[in-house]
Amino acid sequence: MTAKASEAVSIRLLDREYTVGCAPDERDALLASARLLDAKMREIRGSNRMVGLDRVAVLAALNLAHELLQLRADSESKDRELARSLGELQRKLDGLFEPRTPG
Repeated sequence: MTAKASEAVSIRLLDREYTVGCAPDERDALLASARLLDAKMREIRGSNRMVGLDRVAVLAALNLAHELLQLRADSESKDRELARSLGELQRKLDGLFEPRTPG
């Protein structure tokens, strides 16, 4: 098994530049993730520039993790509802195509 080639990508978070290695085909996703994280960090920091970068980063990570968990829970709930609805439809279809005995 061969390792993917990695390229250095520069990202900016709260006006600080970081270099991160990633596979070339993941570059766009990394840049989009960095933009999302930067926006969340700026939202948390607000106008208070005295808040420590580490605190802002932790709070941003917690916020994004919470949003991810909410989306997963919503998705699972919708999947269960869809499975229930499909099960109902399948039972109705099975009822329509069951052989009927003349009576």
